[in-house]
Amino acid sequence: MSENTAAKIHWSFWVIAIVALIWNLMGVMNYLMQMSSEVMASYPESHRAIIESRPAWATGAFAIAVFCGSIGCILLLLKKSSSFYLFIASLVGVILTMIHSMSVDTSSISGPFEMAMMILMPLLVAIFLIWYSKHSENKGWIS
Repeated sequence: MSENTAAKIHWSFWVIAIVALIWNLMGVMNYLMQMSSEVMASYPESHRAIIESRPAWATGAFAIAVFCGSIGCILLLLKKSSSFYLFIASLVGVILTMIHSMSVDTSSISGPFEMAMMILMPLLVAIFLIWYSKHSENKGWIS
């Protein structure tokens, strides 16, 4: 990209990309904390039981969702259109994680609103990032 094209990038691009990176890094932190036995020991028994009984495919899907989302955001900040493909992979991870989450009884740790937000927000963010990366490419902000 030339200097002139880079100057035409709207300020909101940077805000959205940075906020999305922070969102995904919080997911990475959540994933890493769930892998730590010290942190797991501090969780209430009801939380630990859900995390420890999660199948490997659901844990892998969670990792794909948060790590691909984070790398996708970094690529977006670097103005790389390949971020689109990582956001697609992240969405697949989110959907697989959702499938597992909907099959687990979490009524003991969260209410229906909290559960809906835990499922709905990652899905909406993942879909938005796919759209936004394509929108940014169409605007000529990334290539």
